Amino acid sequence: MVKNQESWKEKILALKEEKGALILSHNYQLPEIQDVADFVGDSLELSLEAQKTDRDLIVFCGVYFMAEVARILSGKRVLMPVLTAGCPLANMATREAVLRMKEEHPKAAVVTYINSSAEVKAVSDVICTSANALKIVEKVPQEEIIFVPDQGLGGWVKEHTNKIVHLWPGFCPTHYRIMAEDIMKARSAHPEAKVLVHPECRPEVRRLADQVLGTGGMLRFVRSDSASSYIIGTEEGLLYRLRKENPQKQFFLASPLLLCPNMKKTDAAALYECLRNETGEIEVPEEIASQARRSLLLMLELT
Repeated sequence: MVKNQESWKEKILALKEEKGALILSHNYQLPEIQDVADFVGDSLELSLEAQKTDRDLIVFCGVYFMAEVARILSGKRVLMPVLTAGCPLANMATREAVLRMKEEHPKAAVVTYINSSAEVKAVSDVICTSANALKIVEKVPQEEIIFVPDQGLGGWVKEHTNKIVHLWPGFCPTHYRIMAEDIMKARSAHPEAKVLVHPECRPEVRRLADQVLGTGGMLRFVRSDSASSYIIGTEEGLLYRLRKENPQKQFFLASPLLLCPNMKKTDAAALYECLRNETGEIEVPEEIASQARRSLLLMLELT
């Protein structure tokens, strides 16, 4: 986090207008990034914004696979302030390994979480997000599914469908830091609070929650719900937006360990330098992009 945030904010907003850029930010980004973004959202919402923009330059503040999706769907120039902001979960699946699993289950559709590389998306039948995973699985015609790469979200889907679901052994290191004991301790400290956790969490954590929702789902739920306090089981960056949009309500983090280091690599200084010098351009080979685009567009069609 940088000092003199207001000064950085003015500089970034002026440069954004000069360049005619669209700044997209994930819900887990630093407050200083969320405050200068044109749009802040979850993976599905950001995908839609990238697809429909008429601006020729997108600056994506998130992690690498998200910037790849923006490049594939928009066909525009996409810059990323910190190219080393990766995703450990996305790195747990490779194109070659997915193809081997397809050979083991030839009748199965490969439903791949958006938290994956462009190469993995390219060999998938359809992409999903935490917001639409169950809907996508239910809508594909196959009764057998290979769910890549997150066993947390895939396990939650498996619990809610009658289809056969083969789980990939990947996981989000941040969400897997939440233990059942953390939820019980938080409930004891805040007995009046509702517990909202991300589907990437461990199954024993999901079972203790009042609601299992992605980040966009949590935001919508809190807006319409009558409770006054919530225990939040996802990356701590979401609390900034929750508190900003719901100042009359209280929010408590389920665990002090819920911080994704890659999501925090992008600060205002990095964003400014990226905009000023137009560095960090995302490139996806067209043979990969065209195949990945097919599976992404099918997701949007089914959603």
